[in-house]
Amino acid sequence: MSTERRAPGARKPARNGDKNQGEGNRDAAQQYNEAQRAFVSSERGREAIRHAGDLDDDARRAAEAAERKGRAHAKDEDPAVTRRHGPGEG
Repeated sequence: MSTERRAPGARKPARNGDKNQGEGNRDAAQQYNEAQRAFVSSERGREAIRHAGDLDDDARRAAEAAERKGRAHAKDEDPAVTRRHGPGEG
């Protein structure tokens, strides 16, 4: 049992050799990036890349309809920006 006292709410000292890096874990990011590079350069990855944009007819029609709808909205004025009254009229 430790006789060391800490102030209430004080954090425990870090354990030696603790590998937890918390947010922004560089080791995990490096492992992920290496795995992604390996996948992209593999035959399975190249095959997935070749077919990434392939859609069946129903999916293609749905995507085209969604694009048309989005473009139609883009042509309208933004009601949050459009002023509906003159200055001083509040």
